[in-house]
Amino acid sequence: MDEQQRIELEAAVFRRLVQHLRSRPDVQNIDLMNLSGFCRNCLAKWYKAAAEDLELDVDMNQARDEIYGMPYAEWKSRYQKDAPPEQLAAFEKGQQP
Repeated sequence: MDEQQRIELEAAVFRRLVQHLRSRPDVQNIDLMNLSGFCRNCLAKWYKAAAEDLELDVDMNQARDEIYGMPYAEWKSRYQKDAPPEQLAAFEKGQQP
């Protein structure tokens, strides 16, 4: 596999991951954080950071729109639920060094 093929493969995998997350709005970000240590917001931050590395002008709202497939505020109002105390406790525990 040459470098261009590797880049195209990685891009295809990223697009598939994003599409999968868009198709599963029932999976809350706190679920993702507690299980994997990253969530949709993390992907948006990584997207923005990668854009900066490439000297592309992408702000956080644009990055979130790319990951969520809609404005973040709209996604939150449609899909985000309040996390139960046990999820919040697990999240806090996972954040400790």
